[in-house]
Amino acid sequence: MSAMSENSPKERQEGGTGDDSAEEEPPAPVGQPGPAPEEPRIELPEGLSMGAGNLFYWLKDRCLGRGLCVDPARDNYRTMTSLYSSIQPADSVNLSTRTHGAVFNLEYSPDGSVLTVACEQTEVLLFDPLSSKHIKTLSEAHEDCVNNIRFLDNRMFATCSDDTTIALWDLRKLNTKVCTLHGHTSWVKNIEYDTHTRLLVTSGFDGNVIIWDTNRCTEDGCPHKKFFHTRFLMRMRLTPDCSKMLISTSSGYLLILHDLDLTKSLEVGSYPILRARRTASTSDVTTPPTSSDTRSSSSPSHHSELGCLFEKHNLRASQREGASPRNSLEVLTPEVPGERDRGNCITSLQLHPKGWATLLRCSSNTDDQEWTCVYEFQEGAPVRPISPRCSLRLTHYIEEANVGRGYIKELCFSPDGRMIASPHGYGIRLLGFDTQCSELVDCLPKEAGTLQEIRSLYSHRDVVLTTKFSPTHCQIASGCLSGRVSLYQPKF
Repeated sequence: MSAMSENSPKERQEGGTGDDSAEEEPPAPVGQPGPAPEEPRIELPEGLSMGAGNLFYWLKDRCLGRGLCVDPARDNYRTMTSLYSSIQPADSVNLSTRTHGAVFNLEYSPDGSVLTVACEQTEVLLFDPLSSKHIKTLSEAHEDCVNNIRFLDNRMFATCSDDTTIALWDLRKLNTKVCTLHGHTSWVKNIEYDTHTRLLVTSGFDGNVIIWDTNRCTEDGCPHKKFFHTRFLMRMRLTPDCSKMLISTSSGYLLILHDLDLTKSLEVGSYPILRARRTASTSDVTTPPTSSDTRSSSSPSHHSELGCLFEKHNLRASQREGASPRNSLEVLTPEVPGERDRGNCITSLQLHPKGWATLLRCSSNTDDQEWTCVYEFQEGAPVRPISPRCSLRLTHYIEEANVGRGYIKELCFSPDGRMIASPHGYGIRLLGFDTQCSELVDCLPKEAGTLQEIRSLYSHRDVVLTTKFSPTHCQIASGCLSGRVSLYQPKF
């Protein structure tokens, strides 16, 4: 609300003239308080009144980083989200499956100008997503399956493979790799990147999370160190602000490292264990892997093992909890609908673009059920330091088609976080927190509710394994088991 003018109606009713010749108010006598100073005025955006409700929601939006004055791109994303209601299969790229095999991962460059495809048979494909034209095939990018691609910026990207290596590439010179990184002893499945420290973070089925210093990268590789180790590791992700690391396992446990510090290596017993949701054993955290199987189902004996080390460290950790130590470890078993006494495998792990929630794809150990689940982060210290407290709360879920058993289906958030693209049989489903595609913070239920299906898109003849939203355009890409890549965008 703009400041009240000097010639306000209230002043005129009380006899004030509003001109320069008006008598000034005499000073207060000595020993008596003078007139109260004017309260500071809040300048609101044009068109917003000072009503208590409007002011509250305006301040809330500012805290969440929303509104034209804080996040101008948000309205662009809102427009893009409304366009998804008219989205259709637009084009597809279907090269010979004898060449590249199944599509395991899709990744857009940050500016949306390049779409990269990680393939089963050692290849990486590059396309112009707007024209659907093939740009380049890296025919021998690796010596085995290419599992994941991650852009470091608009020109540099990294790939990882079952050949246990990571490769760095430059879009300006694709004939050769920038360098090859050696350090894992089994299949490398996941790549993350901290843009603040320029540290590359990888994880693999050897159970290791390794940090690579790209600031000192040479043709021979980058300096690296083992940061963390856990059994049955499936996926690892960093929150957008790199304050947390989440690790999912095939035994159904989710590990969260709070107040993350990537510059420190975590040796066994050197990290405090916080707020385990259920009594858990550290055999998951400390024992070296015995195999590199793609799926390791947890046995009843494995679950019954979980108890000793956490009980040993819980009291000591709770005493240090108030100090908020770096790299504090929380181990929990996310609640999964339909799963009671059976174990489950967390196959896919994604994070909300604003860090509000995590998105999991879970399947039962018998592969007869699959679920997509959204868990809200709940911050703050526990009510009692010794009492268990889970920092994740299930808010939304939906059951998925049980097809393509044994293959991991990678889902994703839209750039604004208001929609989810999920592989569903031979197509994909666009899911929202409600039918209006509201933001998560605006439609949090008191109890877990069902994700709403906004639209289903089918253009494949085989099981869809991965899907990805463009970061800059209203476009979605999906890849399937037979090697086809489909693009979806609005048609008018």
